[in-house]
Amino acid sequence: MSWLISTLIIGISVAFATTFDDNLYLTAFFGKVNRSFRPKHIIIGEFLGFTTLVCASLPGFFGGLLIPSTWIGLLGLLPIAIGISNFMSREEEGETVQAVSVELKSPVKSERQNKSLLATIRDPQTYRVSAVTIANGGNNIGIYVPLFASSNLPSLSVILCVCYFSIGVWCFLSYNLTRNPLMTPVLTRFGRKVFPFVLIYLGLSILIKSESYRLLPNLAMLSN
Repeated sequence: MSWLISTLIIGISVAFATTFDDNLYLTAFFGKVNRSFRPKHIIIGEFLGFTTLVCASLPGFFGGLLIPSTWIGLLGLLPIAIGISNFMSREEEGETVQAVSVELKSPVKSERQNKSLLATIRDPQTYRVSAVTIANGGNNIGIYVPLFASSNLPSLSVILCVCYFSIGVWCFLSYNLTRNPLMTPVLTRFGRKVFPFVLIYLGLSILIKSESYRLLPNLAMLSN
């Protein structure tokens, strides 16, 4: 049971670190809802985009089955480097929201369309949301790959369940934030302050779990 608790903590940490910024553009998308661009386009598009990022990171998990875990675990240095980089440099606020402000309008029809799930998935509006999700989460692959590589199948399943649940939570919160937009800057400032420390924690967890930290002195000697 202890592995489940520790895995849940890691899953919550990685979900927060890699999906927190999603509420920025999701709020912007929900603010553009009209008769042809519905909330279901946003929700399905968000899940499709996140699934694409997960699939792109799965080779790390399969690589972990072939390569010794101690060497794979060295990839944990990547989240640490990203966290330190984010801590040292201030990213521009509102960059994601500005990127989302591209024209999403399509001809407004006089009657609301009740499309099936398959029709919604095929709708170009859905893929516009997915494209933003993938672009916004491109750097997340650098976190998912070492994490997946250092996980076994049960741990990976728990982590993915937590991440998918967090996507649903952000969709719910972002939809409600359109009714109270003053909360968005507050959440953003809080998230950006905590974000680097969460990444560093994830990297250290990967190094410790895979015992890769034992290789660091040898690598330091080789570099000298």
